[in-house]
Amino acid sequence: MESVFIFGHKNPDTDSVCASISLSYLKNKLGFNTVPRVLGHINSESKFVLNYFNVKEPEYLNNVKVQLRNIEYNKDICIEENTSVIDAMHFMQDKGATALPIVDASKKLIGFVTLKEIATLFIKGEKEQLKTSYQNIISALNGTEILKFDDEIEGEVLIGSYQSQTFFDEVDLKESNILIIGDRFKVLNYAIDSKVKLIIITGNHDLSEDLIEKAKENKVNIIKTNLNTFQTGNAITYSNYIKTIIINTTPTIVANSDYRTEFIDLANKIGHTNYPVINNQKECVGLIKITDVDKYSKQKVILVDHNSLEQSVTGIEEAEIEEIIDHHNLGAIGTSIPINFRSMPVGCTCTIIFKMYQEAEIEIPKEMAGIMLSAILSDTLIFKSPTTTESDKIAAEELSKIAGVEIEAYGRQMLTEASSIKGMSIEEVFYQDFKSYKVGNTTLGISQIITMDFENIKKNLQDYVDKLDEIAKGEYGVVTLFVTDVISNGSYVLFNTSSKDIVADSFNIPNIEEGAFIKDLVSRKKQMLPNLMETLEKRS
Repeated sequence: MESVFIFGHKNPDTDSVCASISLSYLKNKLGFNTVPRVLGHINSESKFVLNYFNVKEPEYLNNVKVQLRNIEYNKDICIEENTSVIDAMHFMQDKGATALPIVDASKKLIGFVTLKEIATLFIKGEKEQLKTSYQNIISALNGTEILKFDDEIEGEVLIGSYQSQTFFDEVDLKESNILIIGDRFKVLNYAIDSKVKLIIITGNHDLSEDLIEKAKENKVNIIKTNLNTFQTGNAITYSNYIKTIIINTTPTIVANSDYRTEFIDLANKIGHTNYPVINNQKECVGLIKITDVDKYSKQKVILVDHNSLEQSVTGIEEAEIEEIIDHHNLGAIGTSIPINFRSMPVGCTCTIIFKMYQEAEIEIPKEMAGIMLSAILSDTLIFKSPTTTESDKIAAEELSKIAGVEIEAYGRQMLTEASSIKGMSIEEVFYQDFKSYKVGNTTLGISQIITMDFENIKKNLQDYVDKLDEIAKGEYGVVTLFVTDVISNGSYVLFNTSSKDIVADSFNIPNIEEGAFIKDLVSRKKQMLPNLMETLEKRS
């Protein structure tokens, strides 16, 4: 069963991480195959929570873009280098292919041959030279083994069409010769005495016992076929190893981990019809054409704690969204089919997931209860955020009993031990919980960190402002950093220089200064974002 990825938003916070893990556990208990993922490095608070309850950190998910492995191309169409030309031709016909990747015994790509090149061999190729296996010759001629001493046959093909005396006078047989001949005793005897590599007897004639004995002594390979001499002369060419054809030893290859969009760009640029596909072990796994790109399966995903394109994984538009569990305002993600969408006006996504456990009557283990409780306490700032609802408090109370922790004591420990920014760069501080929003023609960026260590930021206040100005020079009109202190129940605000008036109007603080403390301002969703959006909308 294909895995469904469950993940939260970029720059994951504790709710995003813990919602992914706890929902994945629930879904798997209900018989689904899901895997939690994160879209970025998890912050110190989330690390503290996972370590505290001994829960494994989810793996990082870079993107959900369609890869070549998701496309229905010709899989396992490679052919081994010692396959005969005729068998390769039949293989191509069976697969409906116009080209073949050629591989060695370990499936490593050594070359590439097209139908055109094979056809050219049939028409113009050298029919005198042969390099193949004894078995390939048997197969190509529908022949019968008489004597076999060599697995591989290599040499110059001769057809015994001369009169016997002329043959003796004109033809100097060598041990490397391959002789095609009918029931001609004297010529056969001459060939066996010359110790030729192989004799092919046409017309299904039998060889006398004395010639067979002499051939054994001289170790001459012998095959007979019911084809006539002319037919045999043509058919034996097709027994050659496919690698003997002049092939492209350096074809343009692609990896099954390459992205569909990149392959389309490559194919449009180069213009080839076929491209060998390799895996991470450099083994050939098939052949892809530009016409295959519309036949693909999408990665199935479930989103938690977000529902907007800007906050989701790269390539989300190429994925199949099966479900969304969120507690934010509606964003701009659209789906091609109806999905389960569960949104509730609560302070934390894990409050919704707690209700889903109850509805499904699935027992919540201690570690899942612990991380869900942690997410609720983090998002509601131990119930001090205006986003807190009675449902959050009820869920937290029940989860704390299962997790075996006291809410207030554990919550303070979590926020205190996990909120230090010591040793972090300004960029790391800013991006650990950053979200962007589109307001008219303006892009608004809001970063929020929860720490009781504002003094550390205050010492480098101008450096932080310079970083915000630098970020704003890109696509952002307004960039803010809110440093929330749960103990003091408020937030310090920093902003890019050019947005000073917007921030001042948003929070009704004339002549606001960098690092100003705003009492009771703790919620990005219900206080910071709405105030800034309202000001921007008025000015648009």
